[in-house]
Amino acid sequence: MEPFDVVIIGAGPIGLACGLEAKKAGLSYVIVDKGCLVNSLYNYPLNMTFFSTPDRLEIGGVPFMSNNVKPTRAEALEYYRRVTLSHELKVKLFERVEAVDDAPDGEGFEVTTSKGRYGARYVIIATGFYDIPCLLNVPGEDLPKVTHYYKEPHFYSGMKVVVVGASNSAVDAALETYRKGADVTIVVRGSEIGQRVKYWVKPDIENRVKEGTIRACFNARLKEIREGEVDVETPEGVVTLPNDFVISATGYRPNFDFLTALGVELSDDEKRFPTYDIRSQETNRPGLFLAGVVCGGMDTHVWFIENSRVHAEKIIRSIVEKEAVTV
Repeated sequence: MEPFDVVIIGAGPIGLACGLEAKKAGLSYVIVDKGCLVNSLYNYPLNMTFFSTPDRLEIGGVPFMSNNVKPTRAEALEYYRRVTLSHELKVKLFERVEAVDDAPDGEGFEVTTSKGRYGARYVIIATGFYDIPCLLNVPGEDLPKVTHYYKEPHFYSGMKVVVVGASNSAVDAALETYRKGADVTIVVRGSEIGQRVKYWVKPDIENRVKEGTIRACFNARLKEIREGEVDVETPEGVVTLPNDFVISATGYRPNFDFLTALGVELSDDEKRFPTYDIRSQETNRPGLFLAGVVCGGMDTHVWFIENSRVHAEKIIRSIVEKEAVTV
């Protein structure tokens, strides 16, 4: 069993930031992820543009140079890959964490993965929330024609597509597939396109809806999905639409089962906020820390790369202080 001061679960931007801070502090560490490097970003739509400017996405003080005012997914992947390689961060990929138990001697933790075991004095959870989609919970959602992860528009050319949602992911999917020749209907629970949609995109989708090139069903919900058609519940009643594909862009959530299995307490309301000290990011389980968007529970619009980078500094500073006390 390899011993480390810190085991970091999640090789996204914030997990990498934690690794950079641990290395800077002289702590031994390893970053473990069940997928590829910055797995969530890899699964973003191919043509995605970030809302933030490059400097807001930087970690470890490493400059992020972009050809655009707003960097693209491809540029972000290149940046985080180069940071990882240039700093020789110790990363274990495609290795799923299965358990985090107390160490047999009572000092720290024993982290069991799909490929081995690691000893750790401290554990940092930086797992994000992109792995588990928020389901529609309607009949037919499990059909092959339904996806919760939109990648690129060519696939939908000439097809009848229903996009569910009104935030950035849904709007991007609707606009891109429409421009590649899809017949697009967007189904929105509220009365308008989401206020958080990127400011340079929002007028585009609103104008397409206004002119009727993209149909919009507001104050509506998808009621049932079948091969060749869908039912949409609208204020005027149930409408049946011919349909080839459904893109459900209704958001994602953290892996709450994983957090509770690790002993992290969650609030009993619908937000399911995890318990942690905002000064140190330490959870109710001593020595176990949270970093990044996983801290927001179901409120996934609170934490982003740009405002949770500081979690890495707070956590490592807390660990260094703890170690100084025990020496």
